Amino acid sequence: MPNLPRAAMDPDSRAAVPRFDDLLAARARIAPFVRRTPVLHDPELDRLLGLQLFMKCENLQIGGAFKLRGATHAALLIAASGHQGRLLTQSSGNHGAALALACRRLGLALTVVVPRTAPRSKIEAMRREGAELVFCEPDQASRDAAVEAVRAEGDVAYVHPFDDSWVIAGQASATLEWLEEVPKLEVILVPVSGGGLASGTALAAHAHDPKIEVFGVEPSAAADARASLAAGSIQRGLVGPTLCDALRAELGPLTFRILSAHLAEVLVVEDDEVLAAMRFACERLKLVLEPSGAAALAALLKARHRFRGRCVGVMLSGGNADPETLALALQAPVPALP
Repeated sequence: MPNLPRAAMDPDSRAAVPRFDDLLAARARIAPFVRRTPVLHDPELDRLLGLQLFMKCENLQIGGAFKLRGATHAALLIAASGHQGRLLTQSSGNHGAALALACRRLGLALTVVVPRTAPRSKIEAMRREGAELVFCEPDQASRDAAVEAVRAEGDVAYVHPFDDSWVIAGQASATLEWLEEVPKLEVILVPVSGGGLASGTALAAHAHDPKIEVFGVEPSAAADARASLAAGSIQRGLVGPTLCDALRAELGPLTFRILSAHLAEVLVVEDDEVLAAMRFACERLKLVLEPSGAAALAALLKARHRFRGRCVGVMLSGGNADPETLALALQAPVPALP
């Protein structure tokens, strides 16, 4: 049984901003269950871009995305608390598949509320890991209503996909690894959806060096985080259709609080720029990225002149692309470099 964090048995602790020692403890707990993913660096690409680029390849994580980190951490602590019932979450795919894998390893049952528009490959991944799926409309209100309906049926332990201190602490482990290998990073670009990965990234980065600039990235059709941080309050109802299915969640109270304090800015990309970045990753980096996993790379390619001469980290957050989307990306125009 893992050692529990401060106040781990108090549900209120899951709404608190994780401290640096919480991040370190989470990393130690999940180490036997996750892969230390590689950091990719290409000096020739540095020359073309006019900067130093170090990419954290979470697309090569077990399950194809960073989500295993936070999901495993939450599942471990819930199991350690003695909960014997079912776990419950909501997800467009990657978090649900990751939590399903963690639950299977720990002998726990899982129900996932899934938007009906989730990619087929992600639905299949959740089912392969043994999750029971409950489908709903893709908007956040429908997802929340479906979650409450399942919770009303009996004893379940809910794992929020991002607005949870235990999940955020687990996601931070990717950046702790990253900065061990590249302690000189000056800038980090990370995708923002509900903000769990971005929050963990920012907390870990600023514990390492408060001068690191952390930029969030989201698609223009789902630029709610940018609007929320500009307004000083969470903005709802701004998420529309986008190929970046994993970046359609809205910020929660905890992630809004963290990102308001730690993000330099939220950069916005278009779907066609994301497809071009996917093609770039395939042809130049020999990596498969899903649209959401390519968003931060798309932002760098779009705004590379802004970061000229700096040491930049780009989070490649996931690689679970449907074949149809990958085929579409391979037809996209190649980003022009000098």
